[in-house]
Amino acid sequence: MQQTMAATMMPNNAHKEIPGNPSMATSSKIRLNDRSNGKPLQVLSEEDWKFWVYNGYVIVRDAISKEQAEKTAAFLWEFEEKIPDNPETWYRPARAEMQMKELKNTGMVEVYNHQYLWENRQTPRIHAAFSDIWGTEKLWCTIDRANLNFPVRPDHDYKGFIHWDYDPETKPQNVQGVLALDDQTDENMGGFQCIPELYRTYDKWKLTQPADRNHFQPDSTGFELVKVKLEAGDLLIFNSLEPHGIRPNLSRDKVRIAQYISMMPAEENNKALRDWRVNSWRNRIAPEGYAFPGDPRNWEQTKYETAALSPLGRKLLGLDSPALSRG
Repeated sequence: MQQTMAATMMPNNAHKEIPGNPSMATSSKIRLNDRSNGKPLQVLSEEDWKFWVYNGYVIVRDAISKEQAEKTAAFLWEFEEKIPDNPETWYRPARAEMQMKELKNTGMVEVYNHQYLWENRQTPRIHAAFSDIWGTEKLWCTIDRANLNFPVRPDHDYKGFIHWDYDPETKPQNVQGVLALDDQTDENMGGFQCIPELYRTYDKWKLTQPADRNHFQPDSTGFELVKVKLEAGDLLIFNSLEPHGIRPNLSRDKVRIAQYISMMPAEENNKALRDWRVNSWRNRIAPEGYAFPGDPRNWEQTKYETAALSPLGRKLLGLDSPALSRG
């Protein structure tokens, strides 16, 4: 299918050499919610909020149904041309070279605009959770991919690494999210890990580091890694100042399956970015960036139709104004 879009290149070039998702700005012009607006929380409890503030992440249980999670997971297996009960199909060579070498063998699935991914994004409970985090319902969602993290073996090694997707020195007003599509209660199976202690003590910690330190990969020596357990349908939201990563899958035969979902305040006046987003959805175009190699088969363009959006989904994309309440 010919790509006839005027905006095939991302308007936000700040992502060319950093890991962050280029379907959004690197930082919001609106600050994260500090509760000063007096609005009640919609999904998070007060205990959730305290946990979020202290630890830099929070879990929203049952953000989507188990059935929705299972349906999405089955699609990802199909898209990757791999069979769940046949491990010999799991370790085929990657189709595209990953510029960000640290992500090699992490199981990134280069699909962005399929119907099932959009159905998850436009789930009202997910939108309401991010609204709690930002203090506004006027949000855009990221156009991001998914993950099938397979057990490591001698010819498929991955040791795991801790990183930030945005330089913490820039104090980005940003959050990220992971939607579990299967149960990830086994610490050995390669789910999300983070270092809340470093999140809390970053300003003091950086004073002990060399001037030429890596601003995206901290020396995590001495810090406790928290291995977050999720069940199918749970959504984990974390502050972009949270050092994090995918832990290696050390299980014998379990696969970690997830979709990356986040939201930021809508930038209705950023026409270049809005046009790119609408074009990405309509023509099933992947983001371009340091950590986003895309699918050389172009299956999204050749095998699947443009996703149908709900009224809420249209606002989360930028097709309609987000000024109205959730639909």
